[in-house]
Amino acid sequence: MKKRSFFSVFGGILVSAVIIFLLYYTMLPAINLKSQDFIIFLILSTLIILTVNFITYMKEFLSGLGSRGNVRVRQNPLTGQIQFETEEREPDEVTPRRSMARPLKIGFGFIGILIALMVVATIIGIPFFNATRYRDLIQMETGDFSADVAEISMNQIPVVDKDTATRLGSRKLGEMTELVSQFEIENNYTQINYNGIPYRVTPLSYADPIKWLYNQKKGLPAYITVNMVTQQTDLVWLENGMKYSPSEYFFRNIYRHIRFLYPTKMFEEVSFEIDDEGTPYWVAPTIQYRIGWWSGKDIDGAILVNAVTGEANYYEKDQVPQWIDQLYDSDLIISQLDDNGLFQNGYINSIFGQKNVRRTTYGYNYLALDDDVYLYTGMSSVTGDQSNIGFVLVNLRTKATKFYAVPGATEASAMASAQGQVQHLKYSATFPLLLNVSDRPTYFISLKDDAGLVKMYAFVDVEQYQIVGTGQTIDEARKNYRTALNLEDVETGGSMDALEKAGTVDAVASVVVSGNTCYYFTLTGSDTVYAAMVTLNENLPFLESGDRISFTYTEDEKPAAVAEITEIKKQ
Repeated sequence: MKKRSFFSVFGGILVSAVIIFLLYYTMLPAINLKSQDFIIFLILSTLIILTVNFITYMKEFLSGLGSRGNVRVRQNPLTGQIQFETEEREPDEVTPRRSMARPLKIGFGFIGILIALMVVATIIGIPFFNATRYRDLIQMETGDFSADVAEISMNQIPVVDKDTATRLGSRKLGEMTELVSQFEIENNYTQINYNGIPYRVTPLSYADPIKWLYNQKKGLPAYITVNMVTQQTDLVWLENGMKYSPSEYFFRNIYRHIRFLYPTKMFEEVSFEIDDEGTPYWVAPTIQYRIGWWSGKDIDGAILVNAVTGEANYYEKDQVPQWIDQLYDSDLIISQLDDNGLFQNGYINSIFGQKNVRRTTYGYNYLALDDDVYLYTGMSSVTGDQSNIGFVLVNLRTKATKFYAVPGATEASAMASAQGQVQHLKYSATFPLLLNVSDRPTYFISLKDDAGLVKMYAFVDVEQYQIVGTGQTIDEARKNYRTALNLEDVETGGSMDALEKAGTVDAVASVVVSGNTCYYFTLTGSDTVYAAMVTLNENLPFLESGDRISFTYTEDEKPAAVAEITEIKKQ
């Protein structure tokens, strides 16, 4: 009987361990007491152990009910009635009963302690006790807009938002008949700076489990890049497919892969980025809590995983590679900005009086500066919705934050103003991008039709949102905007003197920009890329490698990635 009891206990432990492992495999909590998911996992695991133990106990009880010697059931042969009789057995033949009282007491006591810990941890982190600490989660400096935000050339303005990038990516995948039936596109479309040019990048994913079964050996064969300036969309093929992604199963699922490599690190979402050589990576920012036990969420580093090989490395936040552009999640930054504005003068003031209390406007966008991506959002008073008191720029790699005191229209007001200029066309406005135009903070807005295609562009002055310039091309919209400002139409970006150049064409390619064909080419012996609109010369469509040409072009004081051609001749 003792042997039977031993195997019963061992079986219960084994069953509990298997169920708990499957629970961990599914939940993937960090093994860290500061993780709420881990506390919940401990509670569920305790309930599993108690449940398995109770089932084992009931099984032993029922199986021994008729064999313990004290109760026997039989039918009376004369009357046919069921009768219960008592039968005594030797003590050593009776299986001892296990008590459930002690396990239940310990188990529910442990659960009670965990629940009490969660309640206390939540209470000590509420803003009422920590208003100043919530305010200081993000440090804000005062910035000089003209000095910090350089004026860029018109051919460097990103015109592609996430919605447009999604459409362009879907169209590109649709052109690849060998892929479209097997793969779909992840909805990441992370904005990055790739070699100084703003891009949105996203990987492919398996269309369904059956497609995964057929293709998982080779992995995901490519990812998509969308040039936010030219709208050029490319499917970048990989020599070796990506073996680790959210669409993988089992231990190649990127979340499970990271969790088993770093069991104590807390992270939530991963984002897709590529390094300067185009190698795909998954970036998992790691979490720390700076207030109480699990309040005041912030980022303390990142786990970088090579999407092809699965090789992973952890970096402290001040050691993250330069090519990482979005270490900080935008929603986390917005939350910290709101807390900073809300608790400027303590918790009581945030409810009563509300002196100097401010909040972010309803939306944000990204700005590419100095090979980094910055989050832009306006700041307004909690008592006013139609105007901003200024705006902030936040470096999404370092969290360096600057506030610019430029009173003006909210983004929503600017969007309405731009739509009003073309109200007869019923175009919808994208969320504005903040630019420096002639040292003036200016909203740049794309105007789309019902199909989501960009048809026009608008520049709206931040301080005077009734000043609007629209056009079918960016140059036309900028010219009309400067005319509305009564400014002389000079070239942006510092010294713009025309320079002369002659040479032999090395490579040439064409893309459609703002509805017009633009030709990009390089010269033999030079890495500079030159751009020329088709309207400059009717012979541009026939330009080929090896042709000898001469032209004039403009170049900023800070050389741009693409030099703009003003005149061209084919020799």
